[in-house]
Amino acid sequence: MSLHPTIFADTESCPAVWIRVAGRGSFQSSPALKDFARRLMDEGRRQFVVDLKDCSAMDSTFMGTLASLAIRLRDLGGGELWVVNRNERNTELLAGLGIDTLFSDTPLPGTHSGECPEAVHHAADKAGMREAVHEAHAACVAVDSRNEDKFKDVIEHLKASAARDAAKAAAQ
Repeated sequence: MSLHPTIFADTESCPAVWIRVAGRGSFQSSPALKDFARRLMDEGRRQFVVDLKDCSAMDSTFMGTLASLAIRLRDLGGGELWVVNRNERNTELLAGLGIDTLFSDTPLPGTHSGECPEAVHHAADKAGMREAVHEAHAACVAVDSRNEDKFKDVIEHLKASAARDAAKAAAQ
């Protein structure tokens, strides 16, 4: 797994947390995004902007992570997630999973320079990565039940992998 950061943030210059994705939004960067955003939500932040200007593509785990963040913000109350500067392909991908309906279409809170100086690092272990991937795909299914057929094999594989690891740990 690459430790080169692909998630950058600005938590200070505007009312919303501004997160920029550089390169591909993937399962490798999803744990960093999830943990970073949740930590800030736990601290009371409720407005997040994810800027995809420099994001060439996304996989289902990354899109599911965006969905899980939007769901959590909704459940916390008063939260909003904007996903801005989507290219045509990313727009199609998000719409194809029905995730685009979760994002705010209200005007952005304040202005932002586009600079995100803080690199968000995170090195997930196997169990942490598996949890992030599982949660992301479960969020896709929660958003649109038609996604269940698309991701049932992934979810079943992750559950089986977790059960195998738990059995190994119990045997030791």
